Amino acid sequence: MTIARRNLFTLAMAGIAFAGFGVSAAQAVDLRIGWQPIVEPSRVPQADGTYDKATGATVTWNRFEGGADVIAAIASGSIDIGYVGSSPLTVAASQQIPIATIFVVGNIAEAEALAVKGVSKPEELVGKKIATPFVSTAHYSLLTALKHWGVDPGSLELLNLRPPEIAAAWERGDIDGAYVWDPVLQQIKSSGGAVLADSADVAKWGGPTFDAWIVRKDYAEANPDVVTAFVKTTGDAYAAYLADPAAWDAKSDAAKKIADLSGADAADVPLLLKGYVFPSLKDQAGSDFLGGGTAKAIAATAQFLVEQGRIPAALPDYNGAVTTKFVEAALAE
Repeated sequence: MTIARRNLFTLAMAGIAFAGFGVSAAQAVDLRIGWQPIVEPSRVPQADGTYDKATGATVTWNRFEGGADVIAAIASGSIDIGYVGSSPLTVAASQQIPIATIFVVGNIAEAEALAVKGVSKPEELVGKKIATPFVSTAHYSLLTALKHWGVDPGSLELLNLRPPEIAAAWERGDIDGAYVWDPVLQQIKSSGGAVLADSADVAKWGGPTFDAWIVRKDYAEANPDVVTAFVKTTGDAYAAYLADPAAWDAKSDAAKKIADLSGADAADVPLLLKGYVFPSLKDQAGSDFLGGGTAKAIAATAQFLVEQGRIPAALPDYNGAVTTKFVEAALAE
């Protein structure tokens, strides 16, 4: 962990006093956040600088196109907090990378889906080129759907592409479909792609997925107030949306900010937000989420990934990769 010391005031002459101040120097902690261009409420405080003000940190936003890249950055120590899906989170926890899940963004429903062309039923996927970002929630959902349908993944040509690459490949006609998330999913659907299954369907088939914010444990231990402020700011954004989703219409300032950061069309933002089931800050600490359900979901995902040969073994317990500490502290404020 590196703590940057900035805004240090050097007293060049003796006798200079700062009346009314208890310290003669100010410190600001660096907070490096790894985010993904996904349509969700925390894009708003990201856009308007609320995270900077609330945490009192020098915030740097680092954009990533997939959870696997976020995990790599967390593991290398180049970011402190990161946005990931449940599948890469599970891989990281199984590798015992020292991380903690601090906020569940939401259960993924229609926000991720398998969109295809020239395919009307699962068995017609055989021999098709289907793209998805490997080790992502979309990849996990695709494998779960294929297992449910009894379709051998080896009978497809599965391509490991990031969302921007998927969008380009789709436009060129290089792929027959993709399991991916919004806003690229919406682009595919708008240009002839038909949804064969979405993550709400996959959840019913035993493979629920979610997105989450995670933190490096050493950073959290050294900067608990910063992490708590981050969680509270995120929770406040969700509370604003949950209190009045209709106010986040296409013409709203919130929709425009989300569109600017995510690359989505502002007109699509209200519909895309409905693609998730967002839990409130109070819900976060409950048994369905960080209070128990999240660790169980990670464990179930790990067992599936072992079966698929994606990880060598699952841990006996994943509670160490989840904490309610910062949600509870945010609620107390």
